[in-house]
Amino acid sequence: MRHDPFKGYRFPREVILLAVRWYCRFPLSYQDVSDLLAERGITVDRATVFRRVQKFGPEIARRAYNHRSWRGLNWHVDETYIRVGGKWRYLWRAVEHTGQFIDFRLTARRDARAAKAFLKQAIENVRLYRPVSICTDKAPGYRKVIQDLNRRYDPHFDSILHIDRKWRNNRIESDHAALKRLLGMRQSFRSLRSAKATVLAIETIRTIRNGHISNKAPGVRGEIDFVRNLFCETA
Repeated sequence: MRHDPFKGYRFPREVILLAVRWYCRFPLSYQDVSDLLAERGITVDRATVFRRVQKFGPEIARRAYNHRSWRGLNWHVDETYIRVGGKWRYLWRAVEHTGQFIDFRLTARRDARAAKAFLKQAIENVRLYRPVSICTDKAPGYRKVIQDLNRRYDPHFDSILHIDRKWRNNRIESDHAALKRLLGMRQSFRSLRSAKATVLAIETIRTIRNGHISNKAPGVRGEIDFVRNLFCETA
């Protein structure tokens, strides 16, 4: 029997998962979620909602990982930015050609070193589903980074094709816009740790909502059941 992550909490798992899913699925503040729960007779302050998102958002992501349907081998990579601790931080993101989210990384700088760290992380995250092409903008650092990655994984063959035509990268740019609409007022975070946990939770719920996951029935009911079933093996 696995450890029950809900043991010792005041509210049952259904309420906790509802609050986390609401916050990550809709452009709501912690206070908004608290108010919606209050309308249903459940009194939870916004600080508690924050703590539950920080704990159970990454836990949902961890449990959903093995259900992700890795398919696309043609990636689109770009960076956008969010405020963390009053400073602008770069949010590197990758999606495949159908829009399925691959990975993200937050960094203080936008340079070749950060790009290399992100791409290495993303490739290791998908394991056997390494990309055959990566589409980026014309930032000069990408070409050398991808050449270095090719030498790392296969020194005798350029296994990853680099495409640097900006107009070909509309896929990731439109996905940035969708994520930022969802973040809304939450584009500023107090700490790097909370930013990473929140973005990871939101990206995971978006992946579930978009159907880029196996063993999920369609519609909102399918999303609710899928998230609940991730924790069914705990008692």
